[in-house]
Amino acid sequence: MTGKGVDARTVAVTAIMIAVVTVATMVIRIPIPATGGYFNFSDVAIYFAAFVFGPWVGLVAGGVGTAIADAIGFPAFILISLVAHGGQGFVAGLVGGKRDLPWMALGWVLGSLVMVGTYFVAEMLWFGGLPTAVVEVGPNILQNVGGAIVGIPLVLAVRRAYPPLTRIGPGGT
Repeated sequence: MTGKGVDARTVAVTAIMIAVVTVATMVIRIPIPATGGYFNFSDVAIYFAAFVFGPWVGLVAGGVGTAIADAIGFPAFILISLVAHGGQGFVAGLVGGKRDLPWMALGWVLGSLVMVGTYFVAEMLWFGGLPTAVVEVGPNILQNVGGAIVGIPLVLAVRRAYPPLTRIGPGGT
C-alpha cells in the first residue's frame, strides 16, 4: 500500500468491494458450454473498485470477489478467476486509479488484456486446448467492454456526486 500500513477504512472499503464484486458476478450468469465458464457482470464492479480506490483494492476485490462467486457453482475456475480478475483490477487501478478518463481508458485496455490473456492461457492448458480457449475470448472481451461502458461512467458520476470518495483507500488522505 503506501508504506503507512492499511487503515480500518481501507479494510472496510475492500471488504465491501469484495461483496459487490461477488454479487455482480453471481447476479446474471450466462453459461459458455465449451469451457463450463460463464459471462457475468463482475467487470463493472472490478473497474469501479480499481478506478475509485486504486490497484490494491482492485486486486483484492477483483480476485477474491470472483473466486468466492466461483466457489458457489464453478469451483474449477476459483484459482483462475483469483489470478485473472485480481490482475485485471490491479493493472486497471495502477494505470487508471484515481485519475481522469484517458487514464481510466488505458487502465481498462491493459486490465482487459490481463484478464482475457490469463483466462486464455489457463483454458488452453486445463480446459481443452486452443479451440476451447478461443471460444472464451469473445465473451471475455464482451464482458470487459460491458465493464467499461457501465463502470467508467459510474465512476465519473459517483465522483461528481461525492468528491471525498477520491480520498478513500490506499493513497488517499
